[in-house]
Amino acid sequence: MRRERIVPRTAWQERVEAIGFGFHTLEGKPYWREDACYVFDESEIEVLETATGELHALCLDAVERIIRAGRYAELGLGDDAARLVERSWFDRDPSLYGRMDLSFDGASPPKLPEYNADTPTSLFEASVVQWYWLEDVAPEADQFNSIHEKLIERWRTVGGGPRVHFAACYDNPEDGTTTDYLLDTCVQAGCDVQPLDIEEIGWSGKAFIDLADRPIDRLFKLYPWEWLMSEPFAAHIPQSAARWLEPPWKMLLSNKAILPLLWEFFPGHPNLLPASRARADIEGPVVAKPYWGREGDGIIVLRARESSEDKPFHVYQALAPLPVYDGRHALVGSWIVGDEPAGIGIREDDDRITRNTSCFVPHMFR
Repeated sequence: MRRERIVPRTAWQERVEAIGFGFHTLEGKPYWREDACYVFDESEIEVLETATGELHALCLDAVERIIRAGRYAELGLGDDAARLVERSWFDRDPSLYGRMDLSFDGASPPKLPEYNADTPTSLFEASVVQWYWLEDVAPEADQFNSIHEKLIERWRTVGGGPRVHFAACYDNPEDGTTTDYLLDTCVQAGCDVQPLDIEEIGWSGKAFIDLADRPIDRLFKLYPWEWLMSEPFAAHIPQSAARWLEPPWKMLLSNKAILPLLWEFFPGHPNLLPASRARADIEGPVVAKPYWGREGDGIIVLRARESSEDKPFHVYQALAPLPVYDGRHALVGSWIVGDEPAGIGIREDDDRITRNTSCFVPHMFR
């Protein structure tokens, strides 16, 4: 694994805008970068793929254990959320996708800092934008990227019903682009679709409905479960027959409080990091993380001898430093579609914490 400096394509901004990528620049700075790329060899890709599949299996095992033991309080979930989790799990509600963030240097086993299991971002960049880049820049090379094909195939399993509704905060360019991309893959799978802003979902007294008063049977929402459960809207969910993507049982995996439970269930696993809800349980430097923080929000790194009063709704995880290339900390986002590893995307930053402004850099392997 290495970072190579390369020459960007001529008029790359126009090229990515032509395929629908409008948020390539944030606050005047490139979010999408193609003055560099990450290069892997095939064996490293195999390591990432194997680790992703193994971690996915561990996560599903952990969900089963938590539900069987009723350990919802350890994840900060109340009774209403617990009932939804249980119903969706025992009904075997299917999942569409997720993104595991991995610290990987090409030599040591990949480590899991967290699992973005509910509303993962950077999907369009990983699936489409970097693939078109590869075709232009290095058509003789390959890329760990079957995300698009796997999404289309997955929709044929999870898209049942007369139509699939797609809800998001469409005034957010990233959310809107990601949701429209998923909607397009659903159409390619042969499904009827209907986009909605999240605020346009109505309630008829017995079912969620769209603006044409049609019942919502299958709903993809790019909106975190913890936000949804905190709104008056949530009171109607148990009464509805709507099926959700991602399903309510993903509340367990999108919550960083899953990390101590994974370590408890599978201690010493080579792809996991020691984690606890108590700082004193972890030796050496740790990362303090809020249960529901997103895009690096609220994350603090504590030095080896730096003590900290345990905060409610926080976990403490052993620090797995990201590899640094040309002064940039690189994080691998490894995608799961259904139950299969599907590809990776690389985010990098000059800081060791990956945030929403961290750059996306394409990759290849030979």
